[in-house]
Amino acid sequence: MISNKPYIIRAMYDWIVDNGWTPHFQVDANYPGVNVPQEYAQEGVIVLNTAPSAVIGLSMDNQWFTFNARFKGVETTIGFPPEAVLAIFARENGQGMPFPPEPYPEALLKGKEEAFDNEPTLSAVASKKPKEAEKSASTTEKTPKKDKKKDKKNKKKPTLTVVKL
Repeated sequence: MISNKPYIIRAMYDWIVDNGWTPHFQVDANYPGVNVPQEYAQEGVIVLNTAPSAVIGLSMDNQWFTFNARFKGVETTIGFPPEAVLAIFARENGQGMPFPPEPYPEALLKGKEEAFDNEPTLSAVASKKPKEAEKSASTTEKTPKKDKKKDKKNKKKPTLTVVKL
């Protein structure tokens, strides 16, 4: 069955433009196949102004969205699948529609893994003979108890931080 997501995005885009607002796409910049200027992405997400006056050649097909836009005066071709769209909204009032993040397609991920299989890899090399390693390990275990107590006091306790998207 064909996904309804590109149809909904196109409908929301038309609705936003018809109301005289400025449409923006929030896109997962890490989604496989996405072609966006990564230097403008924040925490793996980029927000793109897709107003008719801001883009050239906007095409929103069922499989691929593409257009040309300027970033610091340099024209750049932008392209991404509809699955990478996290939201479409109007800049003026935030009205629009969010979409849940979609899982990355396994076929594309497997292709990346296979690409990494051909790259050179690093492996650990033992720098000491086993007997020397045992001796050095036994000498490090005999540290004074006072030092261990100080280390425990100097360690910071773990904390949780709330991050809002």
